[in-house]
Amino acid sequence: MTGLVGFPRCFAAPPFPAASLLPPARLLPARLLTAHLLAAVLLLAAGLGVPMRSATAAGCMPEVASRPSGRSLFIPASFIADAPEQVSITFLGHASFLIESPQHVTAVTDYNGYNIPADPPDIATMNHAHSTHYTNNPDPRIKYVLHGWSETAEPAHIDLTYRDMHVGNLPTNIRDRARGGTEINGNSIFLFQTAGLCIAHLSHLHHLLTAEDLAALGQIDIVMAPVDGEWTMSHADMAAVLDQLHAPLVIPMHYFNRSVLEPFLALVRDRYTIRLSEERDVVISRATLPAQPEILVLPGG
Repeated sequence: MTGLVGFPRCFAAPPFPAASLLPPARLLPARLLTAHLLAAVLLLAAGLGVPMRSATAAGCMPEVASRPSGRSLFIPASFIADAPEQVSITFLGHASFLIESPQHVTAVTDYNGYNIPADPPDIATMNHAHSTHYTNNPDPRIKYVLHGWSETAEPAHIDLTYRDMHVGNLPTNIRDRARGGTEINGNSIFLFQTAGLCIAHLSHLHHLLTAEDLAALGQIDIVMAPVDGEWTMSHADMAAVLDQLHAPLVIPMHYFNRSVLEPFLALVRDRYTIRLSEERDVVISRATLPAQPEILVLPGG
């Protein structure tokens, strides 16, 4: 891992394609992963002793309510009174979001100690691809500090329910910047389930997803995706991941400035309605999920 604690952005390693990471089942674009080819790759990986991650803690329930027709109704959080089935999302910057459930359970993604809300959250998730995605000194008032990596040979396993929020994870691989090669299960996609919604935070995802990954994740309603184009994945590879997930709502993160964000938006404009918000926070419910795929840009990337 490289980078300095407190720096406002990540530092790049030499550019690696998303297909350079092991295990082999993650090396091929989804369009090439036929059932027979995927099975062959998995068998080869097993024969070579390549570690395969566990996905037991992940898994959003299948969609249980039809999505509304017509345009979406995103409403700034400042204009909404409390309601039983709404989720508040605030972009704190870089890769950190504040997610608040109907019962006011709060979680901050990629908690780093400075992109933080005024009050400590109940739950803080972290990943360690860079020091801008975690801290060794979290606020002691946080009830649950959840690491997306493990200090042992076993992958991180998160299965937490606190009041009306459930948090799980899907371990993924990252480039090992200190030693070169791949750190198996060095990152996690975190899943937050509340108010009938499943929210996925990709954090420092470095590769395409396998059929096994997608089955473990289940139906994703909202995905927070890094669109830096270099430090995590290329814009084309991230667009391919979003095509794999089929989430109705995408919220970009990890884009630093508009000059980085705009090329990504241009790449996917034919597939998504693009909405630009002037406010960092938004309230979303299942009833206001868009009927057609949308990208909601919150300021502060």
